[in-house]
Parts: sequence; C-alpha cells; structure tokens
Amino acid sequence: MNIGEVAEASGLPAKTIRYYEDIGLITPHRADNGYRMFSEAHLHKLAFIARARGLGFSIEQCRTLLALYEDRGRASADVKKLAETHLAEIDAKMKELADMRHTLADLVHACAGDHRPDCPILSGLAASVVSD
Repeated sequence: MNIGEVAEASGLPAKTIRYYEDIGLITPHRADNGYRMFSEAHLHKLAFIARARGLGFSIEQCRTLLALYEDRGRASADVKKLAETHLAEIDAKMKELADMRHTLADLVHACAGDHRPDCPILSGLAASVVSD
C-alpha cells in the first residue's frame, strides 16, 4: 500500500503517518523510487497507535505499548502498570478541570452581566495576579 491507501485505511492523515515515521514509530519499506510501501503489519501498527492516541496515551507511551505488544514474553502486569499510570493522569486532569469549572461557574454566577462596569469575573482574574 502507498501512503494514501494506508492513510485511508487507518483513518490517519498522511502527514501524521510521515511524522510517526520521522520519530521511528513505524518504518515502512522504501521502493527503488523512494516511495513508502506499507504492509498489513504497518497498517495494524498505525491502527494500534491511533486507538492508543485516542485514549490519550502520549507518543512515548505509545512507543512503550508497541514494544510491549511486540514482546510476546512480556508480562501483562507491565502493560497494566502503564495503563494504570495513564488512568491516574486522566483522573488528575479531570479533577483539575472540575476545579477550573467550579471556579469559573462561581465567577459567571457572580457577574450581573449588565451595563455596569464592575465585573466579578475580571476582578476574580485580577485577584490571582501577584503584585510586587
């Protein structure tokens, strides 16, 4: 398959596939004319990476997951540990977003949103500025 075909089959843009090649996540074969030639194994790897990225795994985590996937002697505990770490990161981000939402909702609720110039939203944002 050429890059256009593998892009369509994987659902990834060709630019992303080239990037994954540049950083060494995949290594397509090169024809004599220099064109990339992708196999079914490459397509499978790209789909694997796309699913992992869709779950928020970083590029380096994807690299580790691919290595674990290809290592038939690996322990599933290694995979679980990586996934648990990522899950904890997601939980922390969700808490941070919930805190941000709560603060912003309070500021929005406090603002009358009328013709007066005083605005609790701007005051709240300015209150977090540290003065010298």
